[in-house]
Amino acid sequence: MPARFPKALGGVVVASVAVAGYAMFQDPSAIQGELTKDVAQPMHTAVNTGNEAGDGEWHQYGRTSFGQRWSPQDQITPANVKDLVLAWQYQTGDVKRPEDVGETTYQVTPIKIGDNLYVCTPHNIAISLNAKTGQENWRFDANSGMNPDRQHQTCRGVTWWEAPATVAATATSEETALHTRALAECPRRVYLPTADARLIALNADTGKPCSFFGDQGTLHLEQGMEYNPAGYYYSTSPPVATAGKIIVGGAVNDNFSTKEPSGVIRAFDIDSGKLLWNWDSGNPDVTTPIDVTAGARYTTNSPNSWSVFSYDESLGLVYLPMGNRVPDQLGYDRTPEVEKFSSSIVALDIATGKLRWVRQTVHHDLWDMDVPAQPVLIDLTRDGAVIPALVGPTKQGDIWVLDRRTGEPLSPREELPAPGGAIPEDWTSPTQPISKLTLRPKTLVEANMWGVTMFDQLSCRIKFRSLDYEGQYTPPTLKGSIVYPGNFGTFNWGSVAVDPERQVMFGMPTYLPFTSRLVPASEIPPKGDEKASEQGLNRNDGTAYGVVMGPFLSALGVPCTAPPWGFVAGADLRGENLVWKHKNGTVRDMSPLPLKIKLGVPGIGGPMTTRSGLAFLGAAVDDYFRAYDVTTGAQLWETRLPAGGQSTPMTYAVDDKQYVVIVAGGHGSVGTKPGDYIMAYTLP
Repeated sequence: MPARFPKALGGVVVASVAVAGYAMFQDPSAIQGELTKDVAQPMHTAVNTGNEAGDGEWHQYGRTSFGQRWSPQDQITPANVKDLVLAWQYQTGDVKRPEDVGETTYQVTPIKIGDNLYVCTPHNIAISLNAKTGQENWRFDANSGMNPDRQHQTCRGVTWWEAPATVAATATSEETALHTRALAECPRRVYLPTADARLIALNADTGKPCSFFGDQGTLHLEQGMEYNPAGYYYSTSPPVATAGKIIVGGAVNDNFSTKEPSGVIRAFDIDSGKLLWNWDSGNPDVTTPIDVTAGARYTTNSPNSWSVFSYDESLGLVYLPMGNRVPDQLGYDRTPEVEKFSSSIVALDIATGKLRWVRQTVHHDLWDMDVPAQPVLIDLTRDGAVIPALVGPTKQGDIWVLDRRTGEPLSPREELPAPGGAIPEDWTSPTQPISKLTLRPKTLVEANMWGVTMFDQLSCRIKFRSLDYEGQYTPPTLKGSIVYPGNFGTFNWGSVAVDPERQVMFGMPTYLPFTSRLVPASEIPPKGDEKASEQGLNRNDGTAYGVVMGPFLSALGVPCTAPPWGFVAGADLRGENLVWKHKNGTVRDMSPLPLKIKLGVPGIGGPMTTRSGLAFLGAAVDDYFRAYDVTTGAQLWETRLPAGGQSTPMTYAVDDKQYVVIVAGGHGSVGTKPGDYIMAYTLP
């Protein structure tokens, strides 16, 4: 997960206009080009978007089970997007509190079913709104409380389910009776994940808990954990609902302790909440439900999946972006199972939870390069054939294009030599994989060091020489090393958007170096009452070393590498080629002066695209919401937001009128303005 981006960048504006103007106004890294406008054959008549629910709908986090973040809507076009106006605005009332942890963030993407929107807030309030007017239908407060040990206080979305009218022919009398009760009480539901490790089923029409599910509407996800300190385990992403199951992962606190909860993935009966299978990456071959009441426990501290899943109902597979075990920077005591599944994309059988394939993106990960983004599913045309594919963005900048049936890359993969030099107890992989389509940055050299003054640049050069760095995958050391891209990631949970007709991709790569320094346990002070954070000292209790992490900054608190740091990019997925890339975002909200200088700033969040050839994106660390031409990357429209827009927008139609919606609530880790806004735009 990302670490804080410094607000001190505001000093850049005043000083660099005079001292570093050339670096600010030039973009030597820009790539000019045009993506194809041609619809791939046979997508003219048979485009596959997953479990499609209608052109005007947005039923899941990424719109459908495929997570494409693409809509067939085409009323708003490159020609008229400049005319967008605010249709309605709603405030949730859930704002960041003084006692909140640093990373309290609005990352939610609303879903739209029929005439209603459904959202969740950072403190786990579920809300239903009228999609046309923004008026509130109902709200439900999960009362998940506050805990200073939570690293993340957020909710990315809720999950929709509409119960089928009939049960399977094989259903028992007990199952039939339960289904009848469920149809009567909650025929339409939303499932709310919470920061205190619960999953709550709500009636989508009223907001009331569905009493038949779990314990009066609630599942307690901490069950089966050997260690379960409060605040160490929670669910921040919407689970998957398919085939009568609700499939859920979970987040654990990075680098707190070796006694972390398990990263187990579980499937529960969507009506009763009964455990149907569990896939534990620390014990991956046994998916039969464990008997918690008899004392059975999941593997402690096994790799987890905290981000959003995707799934293909026709193949019967669910796709998981996998993280690492704690600690991220120490790998000397990992089991073979941990080595296999860390920082990978995994496909499981929806019916049984059995492993179907695994594709690892980093070997022996010592850099927190967990796969952060929802895998995107798309059918691609290659040599006249249609191949069910998966597009997997990673923190290191690789875009893995795989056959989603097998996990095999559609283009030849390479293994590149990687640096050595780990501490004596550990080791490094001699090679690391790289995908054909990659947006990795170039290896840093001392000449890349930058500053707003000559002295600031000198301090960065001195730091660069003092740290260990032999390129990407330089291992952590006691001296300290540079991690580039840093754990902010080239891509993060916002993933990318793909057009299944044109077979093109729109993404937002970010390039920020971080530093990592191991600290012997004997030098770590006792734990105080500090709030949880991924920046600064991470204790790694139970190991021989803690780690100090953070962005690679100058003495003035400015990144030691020259801007631009943030881009938008377009790629052709048929040939797996990057076609264009442009810097994105201004320092308007990082400066004491409202100077709208387009440096190319970092961002975190995701894009959305439409059939008309538009991309919509907030995410950057200025408070703007923008529209782009997917073909060229040209910016076509922007509007000010009342708070940071570090979320992923969506679009839908009501009464033949298209709306575009973004949530603007800010992001604690990147220091944008907090708020509680849901903003809807439409044509006059």
